[in-house]
Amino acid sequence: MSNFFNRLFDSLFGSNKAWWLEIKTNHPSCIYYFGPFDSKAEAESLRGGYIDDLEKEGAQDIRFTLHHCRRPETLTIVDEPDSPLGGFSTPAFSGQS
Repeated sequence: MSNFFNRLFDSLFGSNKAWWLEIKTNHPSCIYYFGPFDSKAEAESLRGGYIDDLEKEGAQDIRFTLHHCRRPETLTIVDEPDSPLGGFSTPAFSGQS
C-alpha cells in the first residue's frame, strides 16, 4: 500500500523516480527492467528471485545494476543485431540521476 501512495505523491509533485533493477543477459541477449521499488534495499532483496527465474529459463551470463530513475520506456529489450546502432536499439530510460 505504501508503494501506491509513494507513486501517487511522486506523480502529483513531480519526482516520479523509483528504484529499478536492470538485469542483462548474454544468452539470450536481453535487458530486463524490474520495479518500481520504494528503496534500494527492497530492490536488492528481491533481485535473487528474478535472477533465479531467468536462470531457470536458460539465461546465461547474468549481470545486474540498480538505478534510481523514472520508469524505463521499455521493460524488456531484445538485442537486434541488424539495428543501425549495432545492438540494443531502444533507449531504456527517459532520464536518470
